[in-house]
Amino acid sequence: MRNPGRLSTGATIPAHELETITGSSVSVPVPRGRTHLQFRRFAGCPICSLHLHSFADRHEQLTDAGITEVVFFHSPADALRGYQTVLPFAVVADPDKVHYRRFGVERSWRSLASLRAWSAAVRGYRAALRHRRDPAYAGVGSTDGTTHLGLPADFLIDPDGSLVAVHYGRHADDQWSVDELLSIDRSLG
Repeated sequence: MRNPGRLSTGATIPAHELETITGSSVSVPVPRGRTHLQFRRFAGCPICSLHLHSFADRHEQLTDAGITEVVFFHSPADALRGYQTVLPFAVVADPDKVHYRRFGVERSWRSLASLRAWSAAVRGYRAALRHRRDPAYAGVGSTDGTTHLGLPADFLIDPDGSLVAVHYGRHADDQWSVDELLSIDRSLG
């Protein structure tokens, strides 16, 4: 059964100022270009780490396309500070899952019921081991007491607040890649 709280393309997202884990603020939606909201899992999630590093590596391409990244975690800010602060985009702590509920982002046992998710977790752990002295990978694999059952979600929002594309993940590694996001953005003109 579909979650009745899920949003669909065409919905309007009211403007909000959000505090990031570094204490700065970010407007959602941004006044120019599009805003890509990513809802991730817990702070030390190896799948999320691998995914976000792919976005960090191609951050310039995203900004050149006019896309502003804002990433949510359902972990407390203290658990996210350190390695998540090295990411070149806004990271928002939402331990009470206020924004997760607002956007209809769910948790489910299905988050771990995929070979693709397990494969991504192994790749994420391997990357963390290879870079164990790099602060960008510190904390990967650790838990902060939050659930491992979170599902990812992606939202692309126009400056007027119109939700122009949405994706609710079916498992922990079911989210837009950089190439998919750029393709969606180009298709919208």
